[in-house]
Amino acid sequence: MNVTKILVPVDFSEQSTHALDCAKTLAEKFDAPIYLLTVVPDPFMLPNPSGLYMPLPAGYAEGLQRDAEAHLQGLLSYVERARFGVHSAVLFGDPAIKILDYVGVETIDLIVMGTHGRGGFAHALMGSVAEKVVRSATCPVLTVR
Repeated sequence: MNVTKILVPVDFSEQSTHALDCAKTLAEKFDAPIYLLTVVPDPFMLPNPSGLYMPLPAGYAEGLQRDAEAHLQGLLSYVERARFGVHSAVLFGDPAIKILDYVGVETIDLIVMGTHGRGGFAHALMGSVAEKVVRSATCPVLTVR
């Protein structure tokens, strides 16, 4: 297996931190860059309990973008970012769909992602981004619990 690009989708949870740690080990072994990706739910698609359309405040989406980029930058030190040739991206939309799209655009060879390990009712209610990615990815997916 020749790994030249490693994608780490992050949601800033403890599980995605563990996945990033695992990806760093693999990146060293394969001398491959790490691609960090976070997907922010589209603010225009969020459920509105009142059922009424309410415009978002000016600059709301841009603020979400800046916050997500800042969080991504904070995951690794400057030295680590240089050492692992880190690329970062923030996308808006459905996480599983955006992750899979990104894999195709960037020709990713390996996805390393955290999983929350929910089962039963919580899994049935919320689904699993990791499960959707594992089922549909065109490259190997390593899940880290």
